[in-house]
Amino acid sequence: MGDSGSDPTVHGARVTTPQPPTAVHGALVLADISGYTAFLRDVTEAHRDDAFAGGNVPPAYAVMSHLLEGIVERLVPPFTLSKLEGDAVFAYGVDGSDLPHGPAVLACIEACYADFRRRLDEAHGIWTCRCEACARIDDLDLKFVLHAGPFVVHAVAGRDELAGSEVILAHRLLKTDAAELVGHGAYALITVAATEFLSVTVDAPARLTQPAEHDEPVEAYVFGLDPPIARSAS
Repeated sequence: MGDSGSDPTVHGARVTTPQPPTAVHGALVLADISGYTAFLRDVTEAHRDDAFAGGNVPPAYAVMSHLLEGIVERLVPPFTLSKLEGDAVFAYGVDGSDLPHGPAVLACIEACYADFRRRLDEAHGIWTCRCEACARIDDLDLKFVLHAGPFVVHAVAGRDELAGSEVILAHRLLKTDAAELVGHGAYALITVAATEFLSVTVDAPARLTQPAEHDEPVEAYVFGLDPPIARSAS
């Protein structure tokens, strides 16, 4: 008989006791690359004859990886990475953490966006294809959603996952009319809840009221980021 204090097993597989979920109040941030899916699809189609042949991967995939890495480097820290969601970075921060407050919140977002534009410019120097599909790299943009509220952190398969209605709401705020308010797709949508939680001073940006399913409408502010350099020069 084994020691009762040893790790239990079932059919030879180790069984661990799951950690209980933790309820927290904090900030939720999403950085989403718009145009990502269409860009990769079109580039792959345009290079169908040589794409993935013999293990060849179109350069567009490396570019997208480079862009996502840059976003993570700028947001983590001060935020904690939750996960990569294809074309988006999802991160969070809780009470007591070293989150930015006041002007530092917008400074963090603006620095992340500036680095995104810099990495796009670098792609032009190392990626020589000028076909119509590859040229659509200039259509890529970066938008941010910053929300705050209560949510649950729970362990799933050895990693922390976030759950709760505020997490769902933050993701839904990626689909709004914010781009029309600022005239382009580079913006930061910050809910009133986030401005209060992170002490963000609102200096007359565009205001957005977003209907919320089974709840009160969400009030948010939209801060336009600098229009893409490549687009304005084209």
